[in-house]
Formats: sequence, C-alpha cells, structure tokens
Amino acid sequence: MYELSQILHFVKDQTGADEVFENSDINEDLGCDGDDFDELIANFSREFNVDLSAYVWYFHCADEGDIGGWSIFPPPNERIKHIPVTPLMLLEFAQKGKWDLNYPEHKVPKRRYDLITNLIIIIVVLSLSIYKCARK
Repeated sequence: MYELSQILHFVKDQTGADEVFENSDINEDLGCDGDDFDELIANFSREFNVDLSAYVWYFHCADEGDIGGWSIFPPPNERIKHIPVTPLMLLEFAQKGKWDLNYPEHKVPKRRYDLITNLIIIIVVLSLSIYKCARK
C-alpha cells in the first residue's frame, strides 16, 4: 500500500513547490495548471498504476494556451465548478488503482468553439503581420 509521504514527495517533485500539504489544491494552491497539470496526472498514473479512464480534466485545471476566444465561447473548465485535486485524493486513488471521483452532471459542447475562435485570431494576426511586412 502507498503512504501519504510518497504522494506528498511525488507532488512536491512534480510541482517544485516548497511545501505540500495533504489538502493542498494542486492546481490553485500549488500553481500547477494546463500542460503541467496534465503531465503531473499522467506521471501519477504511471508511477502509482492508476487507471485514468474516469478522469475529466476540465474539472481540475484550465486548458493550455487560451488567448482570448473564451470571452465569446468559454472553454470547458469555465463551464463547470472547479473540483480540487489534493494529495490526499491522489493517495486514495493510488490505493484503489483507479481515478474514483463522481463528477456532477454537466454538459459541455461537443465542438470546442473557443479553440476555433483562438485559431481564427491567430490566423488574422499572422496574416496582418505578413501583409504589413510585405508592404515595406
């Protein structure tokens, strides 16, 4: 069986935090978000042999790289209430061998219009930059 000290050490190592407590919200208290949070969860799954098939990322952290499209179309994490992930929860999941969290009923659009909007913004900005450079 795993011990809390193993999980605390793992989280501290993954986040670089000076102090990690059993009830620290890994996202909000330790500043682990986006790709870093995703990497932490993937490493946790490998190191502690935890099945992540029931894991729903947007309840726990934000998406990486949002640039403004969310003001028109909110990303999934802004459509639901944040659920913290703590070392104590990770210990429980490690001992069970699976991500065992009952998520509240929710509805997220099938299409990510926030990402489409971000892509359009990037294309417009790049096109304007290229056009300006070409005119010089």
